[in-house]
Amino acid sequence: MEFSESLKKNKDFTLVYRRGVSKANRQLVMYIYHNNTDRNRIGISVSKKVGNSVVRHHLTRLIRESYRLNEEMFNSGLDIVVVVREAAASATFDEIQKSLLHLANLHKVTRK
Repeated sequence: MEFSESLKKNKDFTLVYRRGVSKANRQLVMYIYHNNTDRNRIGISVSKKVGNSVVRHHLTRLIRESYRLNEEMFNSGLDIVVVVREAAASATFDEIQKSLLHLANLHKVTRK
């Protein structure tokens, strides 16, 4: 079982934004960039437009958890940046999870 790391550095986010491919739905935008390693790195970006710090941290935890629960479905060697849209502020865990998996399928980065 491979474990993912977090994307933390601004330059890593910038690289994914510039070189990666993005797909979006109502709640999330997902950028994917192949990092040529055997593990995934996931970064989550929630702007202040989405809500106060409590709301932003809550959404970050929902996304991290839905990724963790479905991690084995993702191909390895990816840098993934998830940008949260304002529409996600009132979303439930199930909605966030469906949204995340929907984008992963659009990107074709999941194992069947």
